[in-house]
Amino acid sequence: MVFPPGLAAKLCCDCAGVPPLARCRDCGVEERLYKHGRCARCALAERARELLTGPAGFMSQRLVPVYEALRAARQPYSALNWLRSGKGAAVLADMAANKLALSHEALDAHPRRAAAEYLRQVLVANGALPGRNEHVARLERWVRDRVTGIERPEHRRMVHTYATWVVLRRLRHRADAGEVVHSRLAKTRVNAAVHLLSWLAERGQGLADLDQGLLERFLEASCPSDCEIGDFLSWAARHRYTTGALEVPRRRREEGEALDDDARWEIARRLLHDDALELTDRVAGCLVLLYGQQLSRIVAIRTDQVVTGGEEVQLRLGRDCLPLPEPLGGLVTRLAEGGRRYVGVGTPANVPWLFPGLLPGKPLNAQHLGQRLRAIGIDPRPGRRSAMVHLAARMPAAVLADMVNLHPTTAVHWARAAGGDWSTYAALIARDRDREGY
Repeated sequence: MVFPPGLAAKLCCDCAGVPPLARCRDCGVEERLYKHGRCARCALAERARELLTGPAGFMSQRLVPVYEALRAARQPYSALNWLRSGKGAAVLADMAANKLALSHEALDAHPRRAAAEYLRQVLVANGALPGRNEHVARLERWVRDRVTGIERPEHRRMVHTYATWVVLRRLRHRADAGEVVHSRLAKTRVNAAVHLLSWLAERGQGLADLDQGLLERFLEASCPSDCEIGDFLSWAARHRYTTGALEVPRRRREEGEALDDDARWEIARRLLHDDALELTDRVAGCLVLLYGQQLSRIVAIRTDQVVTGGEEVQLRLGRDCLPLPEPLGGLVTRLAEGGRRYVGVGTPANVPWLFPGLLPGKPLNAQHLGQRLRAIGIDPRPGRRSAMVHLAARMPAAVLADMVNLHPTTAVHWARAAGGDWSTYAALIARDRDREGY
């Protein structure tokens, strides 16, 4: 079909020679309409309003920011699909209709666990629910279930006390300080305590009977993760549950393989100059390969850590700001200003993360970021080891710790791994000049 061009045209599609479009009855935009004379975005606003309007005919003040986030979704069709068939949207509708309490406790008890967890992030990100650390909350539930399964009452009380006042308390303090919290090690230590008490009970013994020989027999017969029993034994010794000093042998630290230095520089050049790659992957890969950053720390970087002033872009990873040479500085600035292309439905307009994730208000998952990097040929662990050895060979441990946010002990470890021979410093700098510009 041919459409009249030029002066006879009434809509843009007439000149373009494409099937006719129409104007949205609400906003007047010219595009293919979605439903009832509305474009997709106006249909999204109407559908969100219908879902969040309560039985009294008005929307709860707490849900207004959620409505604003839904109607402003980057991908309106995805948001419409979620409102139409998403399990989380159905839970949200129950809350708006006062059929379900708008609380963490109601979501904790909801049978649709995955839908409730996603909706929780939407509500927290938009201020409808107070924030809480979900790693700590999940660990609290896990501890309750784990303790309940212990048969002997005295063991149940002991593990509950240790888990509550040592393991959970430590994680809460880290969460309150804004640190990244992981529950895997905490679970390992609680499980090790349960295994030790059960192993002793099977032999008719208790913690008071534990000596060095018996402890070594337990470690030989148990799984490798039970080497984390030292934390529980230190607590038990402070509370006089054990007698005498007990030593838990440290597991040997495996360094693993490091990426060849020339291969690392070649991949870095590709990340810096290949515009076909996703911007998120380019920046994250450079932070691994050039500055030895762990994935868990990369995803936790906030946009306010990117400092722009004058002609220089800086990134604050530790105490000191790290100057970013071009073109890396430009890539980081673009990511900070434009954000990732895909974020979850219900994500607020302004998120603090440099790498926002699919969960509203949350950064990208470190495991998912690792999968993305491996898909483009970057193995994060060998790449990070190579970068850390490279950096540690060129600066004192104290400077390295402040620059890339390392614990002093870790910085010293990397300095030793790099050889720590400062007599070669001038030669190394001269060799690096041949690689300027990457």
